[in-house]
Amino acid sequence: MTNEAIPNLTAFDEAALDHAFAALEQQAAADAATLDSPEAIEAFRLRWLGRKQGRLNEVSARWLKAAPPEAKKALGQRFNAFKAIVEGLLEQAAGSGPSDAALAAEAIDITLPGTRRLTGAEHPITRTMNEIVQVFAALGYSVGVGPEVESDYYNFESMNFPPGHPARDTQDTLVVAGQERRPQRDRLLLRTHTSPVQMRTMEQQPPPVRIVIPGKVHRNDAADATHSPIFHQVEGLCVDTNITFSDLKGTLDHAMKALFGSSVKTRFFPSFFPFTEPSADVQISCIFCGGKGCRKCKQSGWIELLGCGMVDPAVFAFAQEKQPAYDPKRISGFAFGMGVERIAMMKYGVSEIGQFFAGDMRFLGQFV
Repeated sequence: MTNEAIPNLTAFDEAALDHAFAALEQQAAADAATLDSPEAIEAFRLRWLGRKQGRLNEVSARWLKAAPPEAKKALGQRFNAFKAIVEGLLEQAAGSGPSDAALAAEAIDITLPGTRRLTGAEHPITRTMNEIVQVFAALGYSVGVGPEVESDYYNFESMNFPPGHPARDTQDTLVVAGQERRPQRDRLLLRTHTSPVQMRTMEQQPPPVRIVIPGKVHRNDAADATHSPIFHQVEGLCVDTNITFSDLKGTLDHAMKALFGSSVKTRFFPSFFPFTEPSADVQISCIFCGGKGCRKCKQSGWIELLGCGMVDPAVFAFAQEKQPAYDPKRISGFAFGMGVERIAMMKYGVSEIGQFFAGDMRFLGQFV
């Protein structure tokens, strides 16, 4: 390649400009004629079009800046035309497109099936929780939600767990640090059940109330095959006049049949929960053996599934502080709660609760 310096222009008339740019075109054409490799093409680009030391940049600095005002327009037009010529020489040297060999290497057989994009699916816990909610939505229940970080008042005290009550030990939870100076009822913790939403709903809405409450809860439990410090619950609350235990039994019997099949039977055993009186544990006939007895039901033919009971008047007394309509002499109600993971383990034959939270795609892929 030639490496001639860009001369200074002493005249800017039409003839002088034609002569000057014709000389530059000859230089550029001569340089382009010798390009025989990618390295040479890159050197040509830098020599003529480089931003710092390119010849076009030098032409702009020497000629355009030094031109008198009346010559700048004509000089600029010729400069742009010459730049287009240089860029055309560069494109011609580089070729108008990839070689036949390069095209063959990148060829795509359009008769082959395309790349399959996997479609996501609901997590088995989410799917089970939605199924439970849909059963009660069909009965006219609305969905209630609330915060996972709760106060001691809503999580315990308003649910008839006064400070020092032994039942608090069974719901040992994770407490937010640095609250020693706060009153006991204002201290924050991770909720141990979704029951606080029951109280929050009653404070905001007079009876009748029919809500189902799905959500995540936390307890300070050691992880094993059937326990996890993080799990999910679905609770329900029904409050109105003349609500009886028979209404509770009929509602849960229908729900269990909707979830597990019309052949499932239910039975109730006395139990204790601070926020219900009377309270009961609900068992269903074993869905694996049909009630005949197997390893899953420990040969009893029954599986314990959830807890329930009639709302304790003491709970209505807390709600009555903000909603006078919750007079336990005039209204009654029932509540129930079930663990989502337990039901999901039964429905899908999962033996380890930790598999739901491990994020193993081999396990989750079974539910797509």
